[in-house]
Amino acid sequence: MASSKLTMKHKIGYALGDMGGCMTFALMGAYVTRYYVNVLKINHVVLATMLLVWNIWDAVNDPMMGALMDKMYAKHPNKHGKFRPWLLRATPLLAITSVIFWTVPTYFEGTAMLAVLFVCKILYEGCYTMFNIPMGSLLSAMSNTDEERAALSSARGFGSMLGNVVPFIIFPMILQKMGDSNPKAYAIGAAVCAAIGVVFCFLHYAWTEERNVSENNVAAEDVKFTDILNVFRVNRAFLALCLHGICICTMQYVGSTLSTYMYSDVLGNIGLMAMSSFVSMPLGFIALLAAPKLAKKFGLQEMIRYSLLISSALYVILFGMHVTMQVPALVHMIWSGVAMSISMISVQMQWGLMGEAIDYNEYLTGKRTEGSMYGAFNLTRRIGQTIGNSAGVLLLSGIGYNAALATQSAGTIMGIKVLCVLLPGIFILGSWAAFKFVWNITPELKAKIAAMKNN
Repeated sequence: MASSKLTMKHKIGYALGDMGGCMTFALMGAYVTRYYVNVLKINHVVLATMLLVWNIWDAVNDPMMGALMDKMYAKHPNKHGKFRPWLLRATPLLAITSVIFWTVPTYFEGTAMLAVLFVCKILYEGCYTMFNIPMGSLLSAMSNTDEERAALSSARGFGSMLGNVVPFIIFPMILQKMGDSNPKAYAIGAAVCAAIGVVFCFLHYAWTEERNVSENNVAAEDVKFTDILNVFRVNRAFLALCLHGICICTMQYVGSTLSTYMYSDVLGNIGLMAMSSFVSMPLGFIALLAAPKLAKKFGLQEMIRYSLLISSALYVILFGMHVTMQVPALVHMIWSGVAMSISMISVQMQWGLMGEAIDYNEYLTGKRTEGSMYGAFNLTRRIGQTIGNSAGVLLLSGIGYNAALATQSAGTIMGIKVLCVLLPGIFILGSWAAFKFVWNITPELKAKIAAMKNN
């Protein structure tokens, strides 16, 4: 049972977790490709291969880390909880490895540089997994009701939004001032973001509490790495979330991987990305404030489906505008910001649905293993990230992008528009289909799950 009431301090503390983690992780989407290509001068094919290897390891690492946390707590219970001690261990490592990633490889060349970069990326991603899995799993360990899950989901949404916006303000301003191919600019930007992230992550640890630890205590021998295979087989709600994770992360990472090229080569001003953050942040706040009321009126799943359909339509319309006219940079920035903010409702609210899927799994199997399920869900998000990053890099080469050219060809410009505007709309539609046709938790089923928990 819960040991205390869920407080505002708990909600703010939980929000600071994603905010702190995103301070460094956001850079891995929006600016890392430019770092690879324009600073380190890595060949597109070599880079795509490295991305594939990195993300395969990440995909294996995530569910293993989650299961390890479940097992370790079952064997050696910690008075501070199952997940929070991991936050304390991971936070300094996350900041250090982030700075190393953006600095150390620039001191090498050729094969040595590739080897150093490979190791630095593995170290950073490992530390991020060590932080992200317990941070995400905390939602289920902190909440017991739909209302609490919705509150923490909204809190995480606010934290994630700010954690993605702040680096998008800091980094492009530094690149604009020092040069977007200057290694020192990337090093300074990474160090500033990491320092801010450390503060938020430590506050996340200090202001959160695992309020229902006793309900999460599963015998070590009952937690198996292979359990997740059965979850995919019997838990349709979890499967829907995973399909959604693949589609929405592919959309995010294709867009973020190539967004600098949209602003630099199509719109003609990479510094405008900093201004776009000022547009997306208030829109995101409005969406988060409206989401609970809309969910109460229409239902959480229905609200998510509607938001995904509207967002997909906005992207398709924007692409049509780019094909038929010269879209002003300000119009593109505002329109795409609205479309992205609406689609992000599904991401911000998915964590509450994850709590429902965990409850449903306990109802089906008798086991409550938040770490394993969150790790497996993160695996599917990594798959989307892998597809988005690798495909984005390969498609950039496929459309004929040449970093040595001051002005790209008309065909390349159109290709960038397709990748940054049309593809997001298509993948968002795929996410809508997962909730429409696969998700199966009905009000009747929720009542049965609630009865099971109360017994």
